[in-house]
Amino acid sequence: MTYEEHLDEVTTLITEKYDVADQAAIKMVMRAQADDFFSGHDDNPAICTLDRAHLDAKAVYKKYK
Repeated sequence: MTYEEHLDEVTTLITEKYDVADQAAIKMVMRAQADDFFSGHDDNPAICTLDRAHLDAKAVYKKYK
């Protein structure tokens, strides 16, 4: 998946796994992105996988909830 698709998937997973409203999940992902949480993903799209999206969703939720 592309970098943008990965961010969308992480956002969706946060809403589904943690019962977070769409807008709140978007804000979490945007904050993580601003903190360069996803910088490696942009440099190496090969790590933009569904498995990694699950791990990233958990990490982003824990850090930015």
